[in-house]
Amino acid sequence: MTARRSECPIAYALDLLGDRWTLLIVRDVALHGKRYFHEFENAGERIATNILTDRLKLLVENGILKKARDPEKGSRRLYQLTDKGADLLPLILELIIWSGKHDPRTVVSDGYMVRATRRRASVLREMRKAAQ
Repeated sequence: MTARRSECPIAYALDLLGDRWTLLIVRDVALHGKRYFHEFENAGERIATNILTDRLKLLVENGILKKARDPEKGSRRLYQLTDKGADLLPLILELIIWSGKHDPRTVVSDGYMVRATRRRASVLREMRKAAQ
């Protein structure tokens, strides 16, 4: 486990998630159903394989993703969100909504914004219910 700079919750989140690639990998699992290394590699952002390998390892070590043997092809490994990783969905949805609202170059259709906003409300309801 890496030493922490401070006890600040934002510093903790940024230490784990604040690089250029990590949340994009989580996005791909959570919203686009990607599960395999080659799917992340071909996602469109042109991540280098060494960086992808490092970020997947980081996400697994920190309990955001779990790595498992593919039941159909045992030589392949697949990645899935853990409960801790799924808890990032509201953050990802907020980033989508925020970027769609404030960056005219962000490509987010109106329909996608509506779906993200509805999904955000649904996720928040589920999280509140689980916390009771």
